[in-house]
Amino acid sequence: MNPDQAPGPLPARPTPMSRGKTKKRTQKLIAPGLQLRMVGAFLAMSALSLLLQFLLFARNLSITASQLPNDGPAMMSLMNELLAKTLMLSFAIGLPIIAAVGVLQTFKVAGPIHRFRMFLGQVARGERPADCQIRKGDELQEFCELLNEATAPLRRNEQETPIARTAERNAA
Repeated sequence: MNPDQAPGPLPARPTPMSRGKTKKRTQKLIAPGLQLRMVGAFLAMSALSLLLQFLLFARNLSITASQLPNDGPAMMSLMNELLAKTLMLSFAIGLPIIAAVGVLQTFKVAGPIHRFRMFLGQVARGERPADCQIRKGDELQEFCELLNEATAPLRRNEQETPIARTAERNAA
């Protein structure tokens, strides 16, 4: 490299997509605060849904038991215990599954947000990182493209800084 020549842009680092392999996640939760809030919302909605289902089922079962000619009182006495066991079993099976699926789904949003923070941090420190890339199935693909377009002028050669461009425009 010629000592009088300004350094060019940094070479692009290989990315998971450029290597043809998918990079394995090393962190279980990328953005714990965001992901846990989202999963908490999923769990709360699911719990409310289960409770509503329980109340509707209990109401319909009570109406049916009251209309039975002979065994209505016997059914009513068994109903509370049976419904409580069913509700607890539904919570024990359903909520952990919903939590696991929720965490997996939040990676599609939290992962890109984490990558955007790292990318913008590099740009803010004056580094010139390669274009920001996120995984193929992740959400926010359009935002990633827009982020690359918006930061491209900041990530160009030092020769093409905003000051140099302004001076160039004034000279013309």
